[in-house]
Amino acid sequence: MILCCGESLIDMLPRESAAGEPAFAPYAGGAVFNTAIALGRLGAPSGFFGGVSNDLFGQMLASGLEQSRVDTRHCARSDRPTTLAFVTLTDGHAQYAFYDENTAGRMLDPADLPILGDEVAALFFGGISLVSEPAADTYAALAEREAGRRVVMIDPNVRPGFIRDAARYRARLSAMLGRADIVKVSDEDMSWLDVTPESLISGGAALVLVTRGAEGADMATAAGTTRIPAESATVVDTVGAGDTFNAGLLCGLWRDGLLTREALRAAHPAALEPAVRLGGRAAAVTVSRAGANPPWDHEL
Repeated sequence: MILCCGESLIDMLPRESAAGEPAFAPYAGGAVFNTAIALGRLGAPSGFFGGVSNDLFGQMLASGLEQSRVDTRHCARSDRPTTLAFVTLTDGHAQYAFYDENTAGRMLDPADLPILGDEVAALFFGGISLVSEPAADTYAALAEREAGRRVVMIDPNVRPGFIRDAARYRARLSAMLGRADIVKVSDEDMSWLDVTPESLISGGAALVLVTRGAEGADMATAAGTTRIPAESATVVDTVGAGDTFNAGLLCGLWRDGLLTREALRAAHPAALEPAVRLGGRAAAVTVSRAGANPPWDHEL
């Protein structure tokens, strides 16, 4: 199982009622939630760990996971409310109002950490769940506990607008990156974190992916760097593209028997390319349709 550890939330998207009144429609979301969904749809053994409410929105999130073949046994369920993100559009640009205080996801505690069996081959971390405390510290504790025993992948996906204590966030993320086997970053992530693919590799990562939009992705290992071209696509929007790429990469490594720490480090770069290309193909489908709607295996 590939266990995706992080946030799930409800995006409240602007709509108009039949009477012409402004309204909001709820959609299940969250970067790590999207990656778990994409993994399940691609046919990989996918699981989700995070704080999920028992309220009606939490039931919506759990149902969405299960409908996409995601194992929810490790979810930490509580009666706290679900995180809501209200989206408004100004000249086509999205602005967010988050309601996250004392929510099921935000208040995740080390006592909620699951006991993992041998069926869990890899852990994925990322998104805004690595920002908000106390949950961020809980995910960091899980990464520390499991590093060296299972593959750990991190996609920092740095969102400066969410960060309130940059020093604490940098320290937490730096420690987590030092324990990661796979890291996916953008140019913006590297600039904010002051890292390079080479520094991440020397710090212990076996595989680093640098996403470059329409130009594709750079695949860096100890043997060097290879540019993997992007798949052609008619872009509707880019929501969920990076999350889907993460899922395609992990699914491809799993399919090819490379999702162990030993196999990753022993693999020739050419053996890793198919997984990177699967990530690109899956992401190309997601950007071709509105919203975070990852493809199913039969669509690739």
